[in-house]
Amino acid sequence: MPPSVDQFRSAFLEELHHVSTERDLQRLRDRYLGRKGGVVSSLMKQIAGAPEGDRRRLGQLANQFKTEVERAIDERVQALKALQQPLGSVDISLPGRPVAQGRRHPLVILRDRLEEIFAEMGYASVEGPEIEDEYHNFEALNIPPDHPARDMQDTLYLSQPVEVRRATVPLSDPFDFAQGGRAVEQINRPGTLLRTHTSGMQIRYMEAHEPPIRIIAPGRVYRRDNLDLTHTPMFHQVEGLVVDESITMADLKGTLIHLLKALFGPDARALFRPTFFPYTEPSADVFVSCHKCGGGGCPVCKRTGWLEVLGCGMVHPAVFEAVGYDPERYSGFAFGIGIERLAMLKYGVDDIRMFYENDLRFLEQLPQ
Repeated sequence: MPPSVDQFRSAFLEELHHVSTERDLQRLRDRYLGRKGGVVSSLMKQIAGAPEGDRRRLGQLANQFKTEVERAIDERVQALKALQQPLGSVDISLPGRPVAQGRRHPLVILRDRLEEIFAEMGYASVEGPEIEDEYHNFEALNIPPDHPARDMQDTLYLSQPVEVRRATVPLSDPFDFAQGGRAVEQINRPGTLLRTHTSGMQIRYMEAHEPPIRIIAPGRVYRRDNLDLTHTPMFHQVEGLVVDESITMADLKGTLIHLLKALFGPDARALFRPTFFPYTEPSADVFVSCHKCGGGGCPVCKRTGWLEVLGCGMVHPAVFEAVGYDPERYSGFAFGIGIERLAMLKYGVDDIRMFYENDLRFLEQLPQ
């Protein structure tokens, strides 16, 4: 056997051993069986120039080598096909893809934190209908018919009144300091608007309970606002109410200072500035010292050192009269917190729309 055929056979087997894809196998086939420039074709040309007595033997060797190459390539083709996964199949030997874990929305986290803080202070959490009537949303809160808040440009009125289910107001709960509920007849008024605040639940709760009262009313509220950096037509509030004998402004200030320190840290300071609300008198806007600069002044607080967080005040006597309380005997305070406003200040977000765009790149940056 001529050494050249032996060498080609050894080289072919070595190359075949390292073939792992159909593309590599095709290149190997072309190199050995190609009609132009292939190894077998080159051998055939050499035989034509060999002595006449050796041509037959050399031709047999070349054909034998060609047959071996073809058989070996065909076997490797079948082997590669056997290793291929069927269309649409799953390779169970591959590691599994990581499953993305869900996260609570930052507004939900903040609402839960607010409810937790107030629960520690003995507040009950109550919820009511989002479709409200004008009595509970305006009239009982001492908001007269000509008040700007009742204008069409501020309130979302329904095209037709709808029947509103009664608010779920428990007559007894773990935080109910009253001895049972009040035996009063509640008129079920049709709803005419989407509530502009959760203060209506304060009225509904007082209608069903005697003092002392200590509640918060979290939930969605609606106003006719255009969507921009700081406004959205739907947002979330937590409103609070405390009613008892001898409640003073000092009780209100102590409650809210404790709240701000629990949210922004023990070094947070509070500022109360007089303002006007129809359902409280006196009333105040509450500011917290800027958590970015510590009150020294920065772009976040517009160089003032303070950030406005909520409104509050002592309950107006007219509100007590609307629910049948004696304003000479009872006093109380109320406050309202916008959760989105609080989240923007706490997390340093300057665009309220980012909380509603469902952009995971933004949401995953906020703490859980």
